[in-house]
Amino acid sequence: MRPRAAASRAPRAQNVCRLLTRRAYGFYARDAGVAHRKNLGLLRKIICQESTKFKNVWTTHSTSPIAYERGRIYLDNYQCCISSIAQEPRILYQKPKCSKSEKIEDALLLESPLGEMLPSPSDYKSSLIVLTVQNWLLRLSADSGEILEKIYLAGSYCKFRYLSWDTPQEVMVVKSAQNKLPAAAREAGIQQSVLFYLAVFQVLPLSFIGMLEINKKIFGNSVTDVAVSNGILIVMYSMGLVRLYNFQAISEEFMEQTFDLGHEFNWNGQVGVVGKYPFGLPCNIKITDTPPLLFEASSLENAFQIGGYPWHYIITPNKKKHKGVFHICSLKDNALAKNGIQDMKCCSLEPDWIYFHPDMSGRIIHVGPDLIKVLKLKEVKNNTDQVEIAEDFTIVANRENCVNNAVTVTASGRVVKKRFNLLDDDPEQETFKIVDYEDELDLLSTVAVTQIGADGKAHLDFHCNEHGILLKSIPLLESWDVTYSHEVYFDKDLVLHIEQKPNRRFSCYVYQMVCDTAKDNECSSHEKTERVFRKKGGRIFEYV
Repeated sequence: MRPRAAASRAPRAQNVCRLLTRRAYGFYARDAGVAHRKNLGLLRKIICQESTKFKNVWTTHSTSPIAYERGRIYLDNYQCCISSIAQEPRILYQKPKCSKSEKIEDALLLESPLGEMLPSPSDYKSSLIVLTVQNWLLRLSADSGEILEKIYLAGSYCKFRYLSWDTPQEVMVVKSAQNKLPAAAREAGIQQSVLFYLAVFQVLPLSFIGMLEINKKIFGNSVTDVAVSNGILIVMYSMGLVRLYNFQAISEEFMEQTFDLGHEFNWNGQVGVVGKYPFGLPCNIKITDTPPLLFEASSLENAFQIGGYPWHYIITPNKKKHKGVFHICSLKDNALAKNGIQDMKCCSLEPDWIYFHPDMSGRIIHVGPDLIKVLKLKEVKNNTDQVEIAEDFTIVANRENCVNNAVTVTASGRVVKKRFNLLDDDPEQETFKIVDYEDELDLLSTVAVTQIGADGKAHLDFHCNEHGILLKSIPLLESWDVTYSHEVYFDKDLVLHIEQKPNRRFSCYVYQMVCDTAKDNECSSHEKTERVFRKKGGRIFEYV
């Protein structure tokens, strides 16, 4: 009997091993990630139901740019933060108006990493990293605006202006404006060899990796811009040339000394504290020789993208006559893919655009005035070394009512001939303006606009990301002027429309999901609705 009992326990032990293995890979049924994915799946179904509407719950206006990050709306140069989650605006913090010397130039939202021990309890909450006009790098609490960390970058020899991610939520890059000598200095024959400065940080905990200069003696005289992304130093030139270098190899080879924030240092005769005023950060990565070149390409307006599987890149041939023509080539050997020349032959004021799909599927999205193509890379039959660009699906604008007859007859019978044809992006025809991807719900969102006279109507559509099927259409109530600048954010159950009008007038329209069809049947109608104005925290909000 005992051998039989042992045999019956063996499958049970194997099942436990399988369960532990699946759990290690994130497949455990009670795991928080599984529950979160199920909840997002339910939310997607609710959003795409016919009975679900999106209601414009409130609107606010500003004389300064409006920014949005993960449920938070920032106004007055990040001095005011409003939660967009509740149906009524909730002011998280309101700071006094800052002086010009404290103006914020750029900002990044920093979110706590999962499964890591951090030195401070505040590190586990979202924070905002901001760059001020006086070269201060501040880490602020996203919910209170309290200053959590403060780093002085450099003196007046350079002006830091831009923040970006090398590796999202891990490595951050602070870039200076291009150094340019005053006209009088140039006439006097004074030479300026340093074009840009880059300061690189590890985040949470915030630590200094190094600072380097982009020098024309090393990289050439015609450098126009520079960036660091995914461990690659990208240098762009005025003639359309783009060169890629290994940033990690550069930092390892040319790093003169490592420094820790808050520690004393003695550098080139200067004694101070790293990241403190007035010394700031030392330029400890000195590139003394041209680093090995990884890759270079020539493209119109330096437009260059890498993605797909196997790795490919997208460029536009470096001549103005080729604007709107995109070449998709193999990164391995520069070979043009089969059907790798994509040209929509648009006749429009605004050019079409193309980019690798952000869902990491390796697909490509090509957007024209009335057509969105989702393309995929696949092996050519009987030739595994060659890749073919094939159409996965298309989304077409609704232009059924569009009439563009060259000859029309008036009521009196007079024949009128048109001397011109409408452009492909003529405002009177439905035109795609924005295409985005909501990664948590796996939805492709598009904004299409039709403007007749002064009245422009826009709608936000949700499409199945896998097949392109239209799942939901949401009309935006406010008039959309195609000559203004617009941003639309779709963040789970929230839609946000930020509009910039002439003379620095900005508006923010907040839509929220509602499911009460009996009460909110008209919430997505273009009909005029009564609006109420209320003052909260010194700011006027407009309610529907």
